[in-house]
Amino acid sequence: MHSVTVELAPAHLGQLWGLPITNSLVTSWVVMAMLIIMAAVIYRKLSMAPSRFQLLLEALFEYAYDFAAETFESRELARRFFPLLITIFLFVFAANSIEFFPGIGSIGFYENGAFVPLLRSVNTDLNMTLSLTLISVITIELAGVATLGFFRYVSKFINFRGHSIGERLLNFIVGLIELVSEVSRLISFSFRLFGNIFAGEVLVAVITYFVPYMLPSVAIGFEMFVGFIQAVVFSMLTLFFLKLAVTDPYAAH
Repeated sequence: MHSVTVELAPAHLGQLWGLPITNSLVTSWVVMAMLIIMAAVIYRKLSMAPSRFQLLLEALFEYAYDFAAETFESRELARRFFPLLITIFLFVFAANSIEFFPGIGSIGFYENGAFVPLLRSVNTDLNMTLSLTLISVITIELAGVATLGFFRYVSKFINFRGHSIGERLLNFIVGLIELVSEVSRLISFSFRLFGNIFAGEVLVAVITYFVPYMLPSVAIGFEMFVGFIQAVVFSMLTLFFLKLAVTDPYAAH
């Protein structure tokens, strides 16, 4: 009798220039290739007399861009960071969308009597979600430094401003709390995405094992919706934290 097998770590497929190649990394390459091909096809079909599909894409991108500009209160900042935000969304959404496609987790080979899948859902690998988080967090910190200047940005976290010792101590403690919250994003960003997608995959596997007819289709549809929401959440949090990073905390004083 078959059982439900849950692998927390991705499978190691080999090495490239001394770097380990895992099945989740291979899937990320597939996702990137899909996005590049899709972008090339859409670019070739762009026209001054747009089709309905082009009008829909333009409306969606315009809405997202306007939302970013409204959040930043600056179209210049929106133009600067929108490519990163939309790239994060598209990559996470595409990676989550193909999670239950045929071949993901089912095509592979046997090694030492154990089945090794060639492809694994990208965001069920904590290494991948942590890498995305590092890109997001580093961009946020660099944006703050570039916009406000190094010393003014760091003063958010090391703050001795105040007219009295008590006020200075309070501002210093608040700054330390801000610093802890900045560091904690590495955990919250990566584990939120990883936890939701990995849990969804396990849930579908369990449902498929115990109730193999009809119900798995409903669960897969729901988990694909969750994947879309997680892509929105990741990109939106990056947007909001970018806004906080580039906002001068002493502008009103």
